[in-house]
Amino acid sequence: MKLLAGNSNRTLAQAIADYLDVPLTRAQVRRFADNEVFVTIDENVRGEDVFVIQSTSYPANDNLMELLICIDALKRASGRRITAVLPYFGYARQDRKTGGRTPISAKLVANLITRAGADRVLTMDLHAGQIQGFFDIPTDNLLPARHMADDIREQHRKTENIMIVSPDVGGVVRARALASRLGADLAIVDKRRSGPGQSEVMNIIGDVEGRHCILYDDIVDSAGTLCNAAQALKDHGATEVSAYVTHGVLSGAAVERVNNSVLRELVVTDPIEANDEVSRSDKVRVVSCAPLIGEAIRRIANEESVSKLFD
Repeated sequence: MKLLAGNSNRTLAQAIADYLDVPLTRAQVRRFADNEVFVTIDENVRGEDVFVIQSTSYPANDNLMELLICIDALKRASGRRITAVLPYFGYARQDRKTGGRTPISAKLVANLITRAGADRVLTMDLHAGQIQGFFDIPTDNLLPARHMADDIREQHRKTENIMIVSPDVGGVVRARALASRLGADLAIVDKRRSGPGQSEVMNIIGDVEGRHCILYDDIVDSAGTLCNAAQALKDHGATEVSAYVTHGVLSGAAVERVNNSVLRELVVTDPIEANDEVSRSDKVRVVSCAPLIGEAIRRIANEESVSKLFD
């Protein structure tokens, strides 16, 4: 087995390598003067099972091109099987036509990865489950609910009356899975989107009065929706509000919004490398997904069941 890391999140790649006790493959992923990506694999990978670890987070286009060129380089170097490991799958929110003459960019990205030569894809908490069907190659979508539940039990073991809250109707299945693991009740925020990154809370479905509410979602970008939902829960009588989110995109003034919000804490995993602003925040905490991804890689390499990780 070989592990090749792009430049999107070297820290996570190294943590996965440490978990597997496998060194990262020596390679050069660099730029020419005109910013073209150039990749050189400095080890023999002929006949190897190679895993390319690369989140397609900001800058999404640069990181996506790195991934595609890494896959092409490995294919031309006679790698036996190439698995694209995308802890964060960029363009996932463009999974359907939202109006006339608009693209389905998630499908386009899936096609690009497949055509580049990937034999398999491993990703985590896709924004929409149907994206798995966009690929014509085996695709594993890891779900972090078990690890989130373990962290909630550890951090909130003295807290009673926990209620898991989905920040929108589309996330109910995800939130229900976490609530089932914790034996907690479920509530839903009914919201209306007025534009990208903008939303208005219309109603709270469920009685949250006197409860410690935990919002659970897959992506936090501008954090406006999350902070609005937290305020609405407080206005409806919740005693405290925390949030657990898989992918902390946290673009623009998102961290500032979280710091100034009623949220007690925002917990994110690390498919997207934390910037300095996230690291300095007292309200944002990062937990590692390296053991989950590392174990999935080990099982794929050994031809074992990956679905066991969801039990």
